[in-house]
Amino acid sequence: MNIRKSILIRVYLAFGLMVFGALLVFGKLLHLQYVDGGDWRAMADSLTIRERSIEAARGNIYSNDGNLLATSVPEYELRFDAMSIPVEANDVFNSKVDSLAARLATHFADKSARQYLAMLKNARAKKARYVLIKRNVSHQDLKLVKTFPLFHSFKEGKKRYSTSLVTVRENKRILPFTNLAARTIGYKNTKGDTVLVGLEGAYGRYIDGKSGSQLMQRIAGGVWVPVNREVEVAPVDGSDIISTLDVNMQDMAQRALEKQLIASDADNGCVILMEVQTGEVRAIANFTRDSEGVFREKYNYAIAQGADPGSTFKLASYLALLDDGLVDTSTRVDIGNGTYKVPSHTIKDSHAPKKSVLTVKEAFEESSNVGVAKLVNIHYGEHPGRYTAKLHHFGLGQALGLQIPGEVKPWVKTPDSRTWSKLSLVQMAYGYELRLTPLQMLSLYNAVANDGKMVAPLFVKEIRHLGNTVERFEARVISEQIASKAAIGKMQGMLEGVMTEGTGKKLSSPLYTSAGKTGTAQMNDGARGYGARRYQSSFAGYFPAENPKYSMIVVIRNPRKGYYGGAIAGPVFKELADMVYANDLTLHGTFASRRVNTSGSKTPLTLGGSKEASNAVYQALGFHPSSWTALAQPTDTSAKGVPFVEVQVKEGVVPNVLGMGLSDAVFTMENAGFKTKISGRGKVVTQSLTAGSKLKVGTPIMLALN
Repeated sequence: MNIRKSILIRVYLAFGLMVFGALLVFGKLLHLQYVDGGDWRAMADSLTIRERSIEAARGNIYSNDGNLLATSVPEYELRFDAMSIPVEANDVFNSKVDSLAARLATHFADKSARQYLAMLKNARAKKARYVLIKRNVSHQDLKLVKTFPLFHSFKEGKKRYSTSLVTVRENKRILPFTNLAARTIGYKNTKGDTVLVGLEGAYGRYIDGKSGSQLMQRIAGGVWVPVNREVEVAPVDGSDIISTLDVNMQDMAQRALEKQLIASDADNGCVILMEVQTGEVRAIANFTRDSEGVFREKYNYAIAQGADPGSTFKLASYLALLDDGLVDTSTRVDIGNGTYKVPSHTIKDSHAPKKSVLTVKEAFEESSNVGVAKLVNIHYGEHPGRYTAKLHHFGLGQALGLQIPGEVKPWVKTPDSRTWSKLSLVQMAYGYELRLTPLQMLSLYNAVANDGKMVAPLFVKEIRHLGNTVERFEARVISEQIASKAAIGKMQGMLEGVMTEGTGKKLSSPLYTSAGKTGTAQMNDGARGYGARRYQSSFAGYFPAENPKYSMIVVIRNPRKGYYGGAIAGPVFKELADMVYANDLTLHGTFASRRVNTSGSKTPLTLGGSKEASNAVYQALGFHPSSWTALAQPTDTSAKGVPFVEVQVKEGVVPNVLGMGLSDAVFTMENAGFKTKISGRGKVVTQSLTAGSKLKVGTPIMLALN
């Protein structure tokens, strides 16, 4: 009996365990379906469906004069949906696929019609929905491709069929002027570590826009295809940036700098042109010699290269002495034979002095190292902190807070600095034991030109979205008055004296006045110190001297054919200042005083362009052409009239640009829809396509200038 009960108990326990296990499994199933089911379904969907980001078209960057400096152009990836036409309509597909293959082969010229046909039919046989046809297709090409058979919706009998073309848009960033201010325009690299350079990097939050999204589904073979042809969330295009740069001035600056870098066999250099009152940077050029010996924009020395400024810094030393009332322009300083002994060092002038005693004004004009070092040592030697405090009061110890990234913080030491020594005061007096960028140095010169008001350099004037102003940037004042009006006035006179009596005398122009200072400094070569005898040549100044509109600094590093600032950097200053003066009519006063004598038998040649614009110029100069003659190309002129080419621009028709300058020729060709390639400089002497020819928009044309 006990055995029977024991067996029954075991049976009941086993049955109970089975029921309990079944209930657990059933409960788990219910939990999976109704509690965790959503998560599992989402995970399953995520393996087959995902969201793809659709990049927004980035905003444009414009120059101050309205030219396009950077823009985004759409490029497309073309794919083929072989099943957009149902299987039961094979006859429709077969009737058009041969024509499609032929059109693709003719247009892209990368495969034969037979190869395209085999690819398209193979895709149909495999029921492929996303076969790659072509990458990097322009918008103009896409418009044409959409007219090909099967690549547009069509009606066959009573039934309408959708297009077999699937497009994926991408945005390509281009610089229409190629290397013009390329480093300042900059870029934004988000692959790997994000790198922000120039305007593109600094204003990315405005330029980038807002990305859209599109659902993508994974199909056989691991290929992702759009769920819908249209995007689910449309991207919002970025805002436009209006920069302070002037294309013509930028081009002039780069030409002048590159020419002198080649002539002096230098390593690198920069030039900055800035408007005095506003601080708006009109041109900024930076060139580095690459491994092939070609100068390219690779690094922004103007804002990121801190170095001993050398003699251009003497302006700060003399301004401190004048502002503190320690000297006047007529104060005399004995420079002896051009040497000055200080503890463990002898300071020397680069040239033997014409006389042993100079006034402060003469010492500055002749750029005497001994003169400035002796004056600073005499007046600040007991209290060097007064001198360094004055430099910091001028704003030289603080970064400018630029609108673009990369500015190096200046280094202007004080007696509390760890590296301060008995030589520091006299060395700083003529531009050593300091670290300043060219733009930081220029800001001081600009402040003197601006009667003592220091303004921060500006690179961006305005941000616009869809033509509406989002934000406007005005001149930002760093200091209302860095020094007394009297000290500034005396300093201005000394800077003008450099150009009329001193080291900048050969750089002066008979057409306009200028003020400036030459600079030569030995470059610190790391562990080798100054022993390598490598130099930095510089020139800083402004023009016109009596009513300054532009300030400029030129810095050229390690020139091998000479090294004095007046001979190496000075010519760039003069050439650019000459060109800016010639092109900025606001510097010329009224036209009434500059009328051209028309009593002779000849009048100036007019090249092709706008008749109305040319007529306005002639009227302003006092010419009254008796007739306008339409010529095949510009010829000589006579008193009977002014020959003129009235250029008619029609899209797809090659215009005649012979005899035009570069900017007019490019403008005319681009408006007619052609891609312009340039060689040479001067006026257009040949064009590769015959004027009047009707060709496809986007066709390249070569213009040779001489």
